[in-house]
Amino acid sequence: MGYIEELRDLVGHRPLIFVGALAIIVNDKGKILLQQRTYPNGVWGLPGGLMELGESTEQVAKREVLEETGLTIDNLQLLDVYSGADQFVKAEKGDEFYVVTVAYYTYSYQGELVIDPDESITCSFFDANNMPDTMVRSHRAVLDAFLERQGAKN
Repeated sequence: MGYIEELRDLVGHRPLIFVGALAIIVNDKGKILLQQRTYPNGVWGLPGGLMELGESTEQVAKREVLEETGLTIDNLQLLDVYSGADQFVKAEKGDEFYVVTVAYYTYSYQGELVIDPDESITCSFFDANNMPDTMVRSHRAVLDAFLERQGAKN
């Protein structure tokens, strides 16, 4: 049992604050890796997840990407930190939490895509102009910020 599950056993569904990390992974063709998540119900998002005790946010991003995609990432660049009332989540089981999300991006990864069927339906690289319609709202905002920043550099 992980840290979050242990906390839930103690506090039930009460709102908590969690720290998480996401990774935008860009391949050599400029396409971005998205994960079609098993929860929530086939919605697309960025690989990432919540912090365990003792981890840095960089370690969270690397661990979650490896667990969810089979890829090893490095050379993480900080995009931004997201927090506040708009980061509130109420999960299917009634658990409530606010997430402080640290978003990274990288062009450096190794390995082959290996899907964890507990967390992903599939993973695929998408062109920035052809993203899926159904995305995790907060992940879409992170991706939009990244694309805007990249557009400003070009």
